[in-house]
Amino acid sequence: MEAKQAIVKIKTGKLEGYYEDSLYIFKGIPYAAPPVGELRWMPPQPPKKWNGVREAKKYGPIAPQTPMPAGMMVQVPQPQSEDCLFLNVWTPGLDNAKRPVMVWIHGGAFTIGSGSDPMYEGGKLPKRGNVVQVTINYRLGMLGFLRLKDATGGKIPATGNEGFLDQVAALKWVKENIAAFGGDPKNVTVFGESAGSMSIACLLVMPAAKGLFRKGILESGVGSVAVPKAEANRGGEQFIKVSGIKKDDAQAMRALTPAQLLELEMKMRMAGAGPGEVAKITATTPVTDGEVIPDLPNKLAKKGAAKDISTIIGTNLDEWKLFAAMQPGYDKIDEAEMLKRAALLIPGDGAGKVVEAYRTALKKRGGPVTPAEILSAIQTDIMFRIPALELAQAQTDNKAPTYSYLFNWKSPVMGGMLGACHALEIGFVFGTNDDMLCGTGPEADKLSECMQDAWIAFAKTGNPSCKCMGDWPVYGKDRNTMIIGKNNHVEVAPYEAERAAWETIKRNDTLVI
Repeated sequence: MEAKQAIVKIKTGKLEGYYEDSLYIFKGIPYAAPPVGELRWMPPQPPKKWNGVREAKKYGPIAPQTPMPAGMMVQVPQPQSEDCLFLNVWTPGLDNAKRPVMVWIHGGAFTIGSGSDPMYEGGKLPKRGNVVQVTINYRLGMLGFLRLKDATGGKIPATGNEGFLDQVAALKWVKENIAAFGGDPKNVTVFGESAGSMSIACLLVMPAAKGLFRKGILESGVGSVAVPKAEANRGGEQFIKVSGIKKDDAQAMRALTPAQLLELEMKMRMAGAGPGEVAKITATTPVTDGEVIPDLPNKLAKKGAAKDISTIIGTNLDEWKLFAAMQPGYDKIDEAEMLKRAALLIPGDGAGKVVEAYRTALKKRGGPVTPAEILSAIQTDIMFRIPALELAQAQTDNKAPTYSYLFNWKSPVMGGMLGACHALEIGFVFGTNDDMLCGTGPEADKLSECMQDAWIAFAKTGNPSCKCMGDWPVYGKDRNTMIIGKNNHVEVAPYEAERAAWETIKRNDTLVI
């Protein structure tokens, strides 16, 4: 049978992908100029045009990164390069069908990950829902989120949010070119997990991203990790100190190889390690710089900055258990150590009150009430669930259609000790669930189909209700929440005792993992 031709013409030239299993697939498409040399730490620049037909059959290199500690995630080695600003497209047709477009922004603590991770492969969403799927790379770590503007006296004007500007550039590319792939540039949904979800929370309120997407699905992360400018400046100063380069020697900084930058990043991560950690998960984070991100995303959302965008916002029940598994002895911590760590997270005298509220709530549900379980539940909520509920409330107050979920399917690996941990839902969303983390079998496959159908329905209509998931009401005044797992159902204000515990407790505005 004659192979179908997979050639499209976009603004920068012609691309040749390939046709496989009823999908047209294009990989390694440059959406910006290579951010190298003088363009290191600069905003992304438009890609150059080319003559002839450019092959788009292989993934482009991913952003330079150091793998996470063993045991956190299975990571497949991929070629790395500072020239990493590529995206990939899966589409059912190269026509004028104007299909909904779903743009995936990967997670990884702004330090690891890529749009070509095998977990996002396979094209299940496009095939199941007749949508166009896009995955992107963006600059990470020292290259994407290191603020140098003040530390170098302006010699390198990096705001610390260049990775976000990459995401904006990718979305602009989608707006300008996705029609050639059978997509509708006026119906774009961004979806992402962890740092990808946190990215979306920032994109919701970023002036530069306005009008580039209509809907957002935020899985396990909102804009509570953007640090104040002063803190980001300290990171820039630390980088200069650790590197040994004079602060006005921009040429020497740009001459550092990606490998040298990763080495410096690891030194900074080790220096910032907290209790029980060998190294901090990341040395750099997004910053409320007043330019790219005017203020904390949740604060801006409360003022209505994202009122024209529909959202699904959710978290997993046991997010922190994935991170706890990386800390030797976490499950053996005693009461004193638990209180000590809680006090580091909660200012003032609030730690004791929160601990007792969680202890009482855990006892009522009949689960284990060890110090490790209490601390893990607190860390899950302070890092993920409570900021997510705040964003859901802000969107609701501004009359934006808002849907909430709590994912409680438990991972079968490691004897079940990971519970419904961080990142567990990704395999179900993409239909790539396996026995490495998610689990397989009829129940798991059914859950995956339900999540795909809900995400697709939302991308198409702005409402995730579907036959498989059932009616999914907006969050609203009742705090309606879809419980997603073995028994999908709606609950009114689940885990309310824990949420209410934070109402009178001051929290740090920003949290850094």
